[in-house]
Amino acid sequence: MGVVRKWVFPILRILLVAVIAVALGKLAFFPDRAEDVSAVPTGEIIEPVIPVALGTIVNDVVVQATVSADPAAPLKSTAAGTVDEIFFPQGSTVAAGDTVFDVKVEIVRAPDDTIDDEGKTKPPIYRYEQVIAPAAGVLSSLGVISGQDVTIGMVAGQIAPPTFSVSGSLQAEQRYRLVDQPTDASIAITGGPAAFTCTGLRITTPLAGSEGGGTGGDTTGGAGASGTGTGGAGGGSTTTVSCPIPTGITVFSGLAAQMTISGGKAENVLVVPTTAVRGAAQSGTVWVSLADGNTEERAVGLGLNDGSQVEITGGLVEGDQILQFAPGALADPSGCPPEAIDCVSVSAR
Repeated sequence: MGVVRKWVFPILRILLVAVIAVALGKLAFFPDRAEDVSAVPTGEIIEPVIPVALGTIVNDVVVQATVSADPAAPLKSTAAGTVDEIFFPQGSTVAAGDTVFDVKVEIVRAPDDTIDDEGKTKPPIYRYEQVIAPAAGVLSSLGVISGQDVTIGMVAGQIAPPTFSVSGSLQAEQRYRLVDQPTDASIAITGGPAAFTCTGLRITTPLAGSEGGGTGGDTTGGAGASGTGTGGAGGGSTTTVSCPIPTGITVFSGLAAQMTISGGKAENVLVVPTTAVRGAAQSGTVWVSLADGNTEERAVGLGLNDGSQVEITGGLVEGDQILQFAPGALADPSGCPPEAIDCVSVSAR
């Protein structure tokens, strides 16, 4: 037993260490050569194709708007003279046509009518011109007093009407969706009453060189939309859409509102996604998939557009196969298939 401990075990340990050392040396200096594996792509790019189908398009344009009091109507002197009598003090409620004050105007005598029979100068004679309220409301300011000289056209006060309007800015490209010139809109007041319809809708774009927001600008819609032109002052190109609040609806200045303008509805018409068309209004281009696998660029007529789909008025028939994403058109990520990468699907073999 002593011989085993003295000679056998030490020799076994030396052999074990030697085997481990040889194995480590081989791994370090003589690794196994792996077979060369060449990577070969197995996928192909497939452009998604969709059929032209019938559908319905509801063209509603939604505008974020604000409620504001209609602008005050200026009270202008209708003659040059002296204020004689004031009938309504500032703060009074007046009706359209009420006489707010009158102006004493001297009548110039004829040269042969200045001397009386006794040789004395005849006293001056006067006429009285009434300055009437141009609109109903509250006489919010009155800047004249009795005995004050006034000139014709001079603004003597302001009358604030009890009416309100809702108005907001319309993006220029949205005008294409409102070519039918709607005259009403649905109004939803934030935190207010149920949605209601207002009539007398006006769309206003200031003319080049104009000072006011909409005064003298291009307008569409019906009459009676007071308060137009308050939203584009100084902008020179801002299009404002406004509509008067109907009588009986309680609102306050500064309330936020959402204005929904109906630009039309088309049923049972050819529709395609907007991503498939290059162009957005009146005319555009699509790419038709042919039977031989090629594509053909084709001009089409465009109708209503709801932002995600567009009506095709010519150039295609039901069942035509077109590319879902037209080259150069903005793709809608929400319309991509689940396996799509950058809106181009990948099919693995």
